[in-house]
Amino acid sequence: MKTPIRSLRIESLWNGEPVPEDHWITVHLLDAGDAVEFRIDAPFYGDPEPPDGPVGPTPMLWEHEVVEVFISGMGDRYTEIEMAPSGHHLVLQLHGVRNAVAELLPLDFEARVRANRWRGVARIERSLLPEGPWRINAAAIHGSGADRAYLSCVALPGNAPDFHQPDRFLRVN
Repeated sequence: MKTPIRSLRIESLWNGEPVPEDHWITVHLLDAGDAVEFRIDAPFYGDPEPPDGPVGPTPMLWEHEVVEVFISGMGDRYTEIEMAPSGHHLVLQLHGVRNAVAELLPLDFEARVRANRWRGVARIERSLLPEGPWRINAAAIHGSGADRAYLSCVALPGNAPDFHQPDRFLRVN
């Protein structure tokens, strides 16, 4: 049986400005023993187009429609998990802000689009996550050009969207 770790709901833009309820995104984190499972329910925009390459680990996925989960732990380490409605994904391990030390890591991920929403289930091995205690945030990106939108569960300071602020993430316990 999987045990809930934390549920997150993205209800606002990166700066805390609320978005309409039909744009809300939920991410549930579940303890799956040697792994953590993510369950995503999000609006589907279809903008921008999905990556051209095969489904699986995809560099620079943040340039497309994605939901991201950040898990920060001990020693200035954090893991960024990006998941797209197309089934593409990207897992990065970072040591220090934006300092990737490993990328294109494995993720068991499936996504399905139905009408104007998509659901995804991902499973990541605990060995790819930082040592706890954890702090987490969930974010989402969609749209193109002037319609590009950056959403975050946690309101983030700054003049432009910057999801790499582990000190602002929510405590898990």
